[in-house]
Amino acid sequence: MERSIETVINVFHQYSARTENPDTLSQKEFQQLVQKELQNFLKMEKKDTQSINHILEDLDTNVDKQLSFEEFVILIAKLTHASHEEMHKNAHNKEGHSHGPGLGELHN
Repeated sequence: MERSIETVINVFHQYSARTENPDTLSQKEFQQLVQKELQNFLKMEKKDTQSINHILEDLDTNVDKQLSFEEFVILIAKLTHASHEEMHKNAHNKEGHSHGPGLGELHN
């Protein structure tokens, strides 16, 4: 789990360091991150650029048109929760506690 947390941090900075402020994601950086790192989410939810911009606006709590890491982790938490729900929904064995594919896996 600790490595997964480090991965989230490293991916954030891989995109945030591309322009002026290395500690926030601009609109363009956020779009690039979502399109590259969250491809399955985009396909499943039929998201386009306008939808991605709306997600950024919802997460941008201080309305500076950028996402701080603190604002970004809200998205990670929401995606983690949504993926968990998807895993339960797709479980082959509906009895007990089991999981099927989550948001990170495309369904055929």
